[in-house]
Amino acid sequence: MAAIGAYRCIECNREAAELYRDYQRGVLRISICIHGKLCVFCLLCEAYLRWLQLQDSSQNIDPDDLIRYAKEWDFYRMFGIASLEQTSFLVGIFITLWWMRPKMLKTKSDFILLLKALLLSSYGKLLLIPAVIWEHDYTPVCLAFIKVFVLISNSQAIRVTLNLNRLLPWLAIIFGLILENGVVCLFQKMGWDV
Repeated sequence: MAAIGAYRCIECNREAAELYRDYQRGVLRISICIHGKLCVFCLLCEAYLRWLQLQDSSQNIDPDDLIRYAKEWDFYRMFGIASLEQTSFLVGIFITLWWMRPKMLKTKSDFILLLKALLLSSYGKLLLIPAVIWEHDYTPVCLAFIKVFVLISNSQAIRVTLNLNRLLPWLAIIFGLILENGVVCLFQKMGWDV
């Protein structure tokens, strides 16, 4: 068993108690934080899916640089929208859990632990890329199954992290979805293609 403080993140040099891919360097053991990278990669997958759906609506094969840059900015916009939706989903979960059980999330470390669990449990979004690459008639069904899989994983992450029954995590997920869909409706009222 490693001593307290023996695990350090390579990127931020903070103490890391999580078990990740460890490397031995003398006495000090170091680990790599993957939460942020996984979150960004999942958001990139979601932005790519939205960007492809946006590109299908306006197929133009003109190789003009201006059009290429406009399409690139569309991808960045989709990434921003996916980021805001994910943030609103997580905020909805935190608000619900804090409102229903304020004692469970009383410290900053409780919030961070739950955030890490939710980010790691969203790994199912990585399946969006193969679903888009191997596009077929059942792609919308596959995308719906991927969404359900991610929501079930999020529910399990909340349940295990906070040691709750099954009802409260699902209430938090439903409120998170309501807040996320509210953000989508707001974007649509502003005239953005979502």
